Amino acid sequence: MMNPRYAVGIDLGTTHCIISAVDLSLSDGEQVIQQVLTIPQLVSAGTVDNRSMLPSFIYLPHPDEMNPQELTLPWNAQTTVITGEFARQLGITTPIRLVSSAKSWLCHTGVDCHAPFLPLDAPEEVAKFSPLQASVHYLQYLRQVWDFTHPDAPLETQTLTITIPASFDPAARELTSEATQLAGMSHAVLLEEPQAALYNWIQATQGEWRKQIKVGDIILVVDMGGGTTDFSLIAVTESEGNLVLNRIAVGDHILLGGDNMDLALAYVLKAKLATEGKTLENWQIQALMHGCRVAKERILADANLDNVPVIVPSRGSRLIGGTLRTELTRAEVTQTLINGFFPEVPASARPVSRPRAALTTLGLPYAQDASVTRHLASFLSRQTHATAELTGFPTHEAASFLHPTAILLNGGVFKANTLTERLLQVLNTWLAGENAEPVRVLTGSDLDLAVGQGAAYYSYVRQGHGVRIRGGLANAYYVGIEGSMPAVPGLEPPIQALCVAPFGMEEGTSADLPPQEFGLVVGEAVRFRFFGSSVRREDAVGTLLETWGAEELLELAEIEANLPAEGRKTGEVVPIRLRASVNELGILCLEAMPRTGNERWQVELSIRER
Repeated sequence: MMNPRYAVGIDLGTTHCIISAVDLSLSDGEQVIQQVLTIPQLVSAGTVDNRSMLPSFIYLPHPDEMNPQELTLPWNAQTTVITGEFARQLGITTPIRLVSSAKSWLCHTGVDCHAPFLPLDAPEEVAKFSPLQASVHYLQYLRQVWDFTHPDAPLETQTLTITIPASFDPAARELTSEATQLAGMSHAVLLEEPQAALYNWIQATQGEWRKQIKVGDIILVVDMGGGTTDFSLIAVTESEGNLVLNRIAVGDHILLGGDNMDLALAYVLKAKLATEGKTLENWQIQALMHGCRVAKERILADANLDNVPVIVPSRGSRLIGGTLRTELTRAEVTQTLINGFFPEVPASARPVSRPRAALTTLGLPYAQDASVTRHLASFLSRQTHATAELTGFPTHEAASFLHPTAILLNGGVFKANTLTERLLQVLNTWLAGENAEPVRVLTGSDLDLAVGQGAAYYSYVRQGHGVRIRGGLANAYYVGIEGSMPAVPGLEPPIQALCVAPFGMEEGTSADLPPQEFGLVVGEAVRFRFFGSSVRREDAVGTLLETWGAEELLELAEIEANLPAEGRKTGEVVPIRLRASVNELGILCLEAMPRTGNERWQVELSIRER
């Protein structure tokens, strides 16, 4: 890309999207000139307003529901769907026409993310979006906003970073990459959201970050947005006298966030209304969630506010007279959110799982346990030896979990001081129990905008400026090798796990496996089994595991493929060697090369075959 004017970042969020930019012509070193773009969007019929965030909602109106003239955008004479704030408002009363949480579906292995099925349970006459199509739609909308406001610097000519959850698996990363291609952003790179939040903190300190952290620090990043919770660990090391930030661990993909809190409060008020003999229809729960969100934010922001009225609309002809009125109290918020989502638990606590019914409705794989503190305890306990290979870090042989020394919080949830204080109280209690110092809180970032701003700063860093966090793969990856054995009734051939990409393997690098040959079946349907591990940090490329513990390796979604025979016999087993590479998008590619011939078979960890 020749001489971009801006370094752009996009937070493609579950509940809202943000676009930010650093002006390269006015920035120097760690002193940057950055802005968050205001996003024109419909806020009511015929009314466009500029907002700093674009809510991640798409409303699919009935052809007779709106006058086309009321759906005019500054750059588009007519739109058939509504995006953003007005879409969210309309979806409160007509949820069967509202597409939401599309991003969360990208990591659902049980559905085809290319198939149009959103909104769930919508009648046949409602047009459907696929999760991929919804992501493309938001990106195209943001591209139109940028190009409309920057006609002399179109987005396709700027350096661009788009954020994803740190816990996105390779399939979800590739789907996001595909969305960028379809949206005309093929030059974009992906960045994990907790890293983006840390980049924003670095940028916000204007070079003072070196005075707030030191060699040997372990920074815990807790990113809790509307739909997901992500944990990451960053170790501070030294190289040639300079501080270096190294990402050493990320947590699991946890579908748990602010939306869960609003829904929990909605059910509290639903039960309260039920005691008064008032029942709600399913669609009214959505309206109640919205009311609870507003009331919750007011109560948590004002210590003197004991209750806030909540009104649930009705579809009856007597709209005002038919509304249901109740109130949300401070006691209900405290009991439900603080004790429900951030309970005081020991460091040995683990998320609770319950037996599941054999049959279930199609839906997102939400976390079964709503306790953020239990999920955090589990994450830190699995990373006890994460710094074992780093110099300058003390070893705590008796430690039951990795001891962070600093914490960075991100996400609108933590605008509530009571929730922040409870999380810090629980974490510091764990640390005190093992004679460790309390964590230092890193502050200075906007909790709503940090990820988008951090993405723009990373785009700036990629141009050779500022400070870069060393990352690489957050897990080690393995491919299953099936053993050869005579057929035995009821017994499958043994599987070994071959390490093809070790923990920390940098983006844009490749690795030849040792010269051991394997057989590759071509010309017929086969399946590739892949495994990931966040705890086996010592395995190198070519390490072959015959056995492993239940918590050491996690099997990923298998990849089905039919590799072309290239003039060979169908079902022929071709002797091959393997080569692995990780592109800049964090996608792991496995390439098979035959002993003779020029064929190349490549499989990506994304349920995709090229």
